[in-house]
Amino acid sequence: MSNAFEAEIKELASEINQQMARIREAYGELSAIEHTSRSADGMVSVTVGRHGQVRDIQLNPRVYRTLSASQLADAIMQQLNKATAAVSEQSKQLLKPLVPEGVPHEDIFGERATLDAFFPSPVEPTP
Repeated sequence: MSNAFEAEIKELASEINQQMARIREAYGELSAIEHTSRSADGMVSVTVGRHGQVRDIQLNPRVYRTLSASQLADAIMQQLNKATAAVSEQSKQLLKPLVPEGVPHEDIFGERATLDAFFPSPVEPTP
């Protein structure tokens, strides 16, 4: 191999390694993402994690005197939806700089997302 070719290969390998390190770091940060949403009256507070899991629900003791059971359920659902939407947006913004152009949002942020979405298909040598 020529020195120029070897240098090019080393440079490409270095770029790939740096990109992989950035991707792994971002995925590590994803696991720490959470968001807390509070109702305007402060009666209901909900914290949601990266995959939409509920991490905490806080209810002001006065909520039982002011809301019916169905109103309370609606208030909790509203805060869950707001918190889940915020977590989704945080995830999207965190990974946005790493997303290859032309890759659909769902391929990276959807339920079946894997690191494969970041890499092109294998290149077959031409004969």
